[in-house]
Amino acid sequence: PSSLSPPVFRFAPSPNGYLHLGHARTFWTAHQRAKGQQGTLVLRSEDLDRSRVRETFVEAMIEDLHWFGLDWQEGPDVGGPFAPYIQSQRLGLHRKTLDQLIGQKYVYPCRCSRRDILAALAAPHADDEDALYPGTCRLKDGFPALPSGDGTNPSEQTKVAWRFQVPEGESVRFLDGHYGEQCFVAGRDFGDFVVWRNDDTPAYQLAVVADDHAMGITEVVRGADLLLSTARQILLYRALGLEPPQFYHCELVADERGERLAKRHDSMSLRSLREQGKTPAELRELIQTE
Repeated sequence: PSSLSPPVFRFAPSPNGYLHLGHARTFWTAHQRAKGQQGTLVLRSEDLDRSRVRETFVEAMIEDLHWFGLDWQEGPDVGGPFAPYIQSQRLGLHRKTLDQLIGQKYVYPCRCSRRDILAALAAPHADDEDALYPGTCRLKDGFPALPSGDGTNPSEQTKVAWRFQVPEGESVRFLDGHYGEQCFVAGRDFGDFVVWRNDDTPAYQLAVVADDHAMGITEVVRGADLLLSTARQILLYRALGLEPPQFYHCELVADERGERLAKRHDSMSLRSLREQGKTPAELRELIQTE
């Protein structure tokens, strides 16, 4: 988007649980930054994890956002004025993005299971995103033979994931609106990452880049736990020849034990807090002073 165009922000919750106080802080920050810059807010439901998505969570998400005092100006032309964009309905865009990455050989097919990766790393408790991929299937001299299909459309092969090959040793720098200058080193802080899963669905990193660009998002406001993901996404923007948006990462909200909130913390969900008699004004004060 032109620098003269009004800025565009977004709410992008996943409807796999009730929104909690941490979501409220992030969305309120986005809301206030958009309001302060006369910007537009977009609501997008990131529902790609179909095993955990529930329609009741989608309905609750919209209700809880409104109750907290949040509104948005842009959504799809169907489903009512406050309907969200549905990420799972945008798979054509995601596949087109994958095919571009395949055509330019930024990604390679990977048959490794999570167990294979952790066994190679001797790290049974590592998280998929935190563990550096050992490079078992890494692209060297072109794509290996794929397990099925005629090869004319590689992204439509089954039972194969696609990984982005990171530039080893390259520093990925960006200026975060809250935390300032950030630097992550490819191959040290993160390794080759999945952009398309072996169940034939896009991974978070690819979907969010494709959608944010298509929706003209100029600033992404989200939690500090996604700072490292920003480095991965900047590499995707670069590979696709796209200009990345600005980023603003919010501090995470913790519970009484100092553990960051997750959707399993039902007592800290907006729904539970409302049932406890808390008002939106009280909660907004809490997340701004905590």
